[in-house]
Amino acid sequence: MTVIALVGARRRLPLAAGACLLSFTVFWLAQRAADVSMIDLMVYRAEGETVRAGGDLYALRTTEAHLPTTYPPFAALLFTPLTLLDTAQMRTLATLGNLLLLVAFAHLALRLVGPATGTGHARVESALWVSALAVWAEPVWTTLRYGQINLLLAVLVLWDLSRHPGHRWAGLGIGIAAAIKLTPALFAVFLLLTGAAEAVRRGQWRVPVRHACVAAVSFVGATLLAAAALPYDSRRFWTRMVFEAGRVGLPEDTANQSLRGVLARLLHTAEPGLWWAVAAAGAGALGLAVAVRAALRGERARAAVSCAVTALLVSPVSWSHHWVWCVPLGLLVWTEAVRRGGRARWAAVGAVGLVFCSYALWWVPHGVGRLELDQNYGEMTLSALYVGTAFAFLLQGAGRRLRRAGRRTV
Repeated sequence: MTVIALVGARRRLPLAAGACLLSFTVFWLAQRAADVSMIDLMVYRAEGETVRAGGDLYALRTTEAHLPTTYPPFAALLFTPLTLLDTAQMRTLATLGNLLLLVAFAHLALRLVGPATGTGHARVESALWVSALAVWAEPVWTTLRYGQINLLLAVLVLWDLSRHPGHRWAGLGIGIAAAIKLTPALFAVFLLLTGAAEAVRRGQWRVPVRHACVAAVSFVGATLLAAAALPYDSRRFWTRMVFEAGRVGLPEDTANQSLRGVLARLLHTAEPGLWWAVAAAGAGALGLAVAVRAALRGERARAAVSCAVTALLVSPVSWSHHWVWCVPLGLLVWTEAVRRGGRARWAAVGAVGLVFCSYALWWVPHGVGRLELDQNYGEMTLSALYVGTAFAFLLQGAGRRLRRAGRRTV
């Protein structure tokens, strides 16, 4: 039966590849027709040019939107090769690279979800079908529209988390991702907490702790490399810029799908202050608890997605394109529906697909004039869909734990 399934998967592979190529081609044409700016990619190139010219990285304002540098100096070092390309070449290669990263991301997510998604040719086939659909999800579309690096960071993290837990280099991807952009550092915290919980249970605590240590060492190494190459910019970033969340953008912007953004729109204020601090602390505790508990039970996909959405919730700014983690989230929800069935699980699959593919958060007033501060409750609901979905996922994970604990005590 295994041989028959393998032969069938090989025969279906060209069909999946053709469908994926067709979807990517239509996507490419749609983005060209929309005359996308790839504005973030232009910022990355400007950062690379500033590094090569020896300029002040954090005084930079570029593009017609006068966007600043917001990432750590190590990211700017990585952007310097972009200066060797003209604009057309850079846009083409960035789009192709992101499409390939999407396929890799889908493949790693399928590997993390588990055996139900197949192995070998079957998993490659599944990754191609998933990519053909996922490219139309709003976070993925917007990532490619802006020329963002979200898929690269997500692949680095999943490359770590989907490997054999005892692999000697596990943690390297998380550390490099955190050196490029700080948010992935929460995965190292998650690994340390998992190790602590395993130590209490007298389990395999050394594996997640070593994983976290490799992440920390690689982060420090990349940061020190940037400090050696860019001492002034590094000192400025780590002593000042890292604390200036306002540089990234307006917190109430409808594209800000973090707790801070939702509270800013709900309270009609540009700075939710203490409300956000309390909410972020509570969401962080809930999300990490769900992620650690899932890891202890061997549910690696749920643990990874729980940690990812927690990082997006508690970050001061999580633009909608940061939510490319909707791909493994959707796969996880779909896989559980296939395995266990039930109307509620299939309804959840439909809800996740609708949230991330409807572009509903853009149906509300937004843009120049800070219109988001005057949203009504219906508009605020639409502009909080990603955050609401993340909380529903975390609460469902917490509910599973409570139900299991209840069954054990009966």
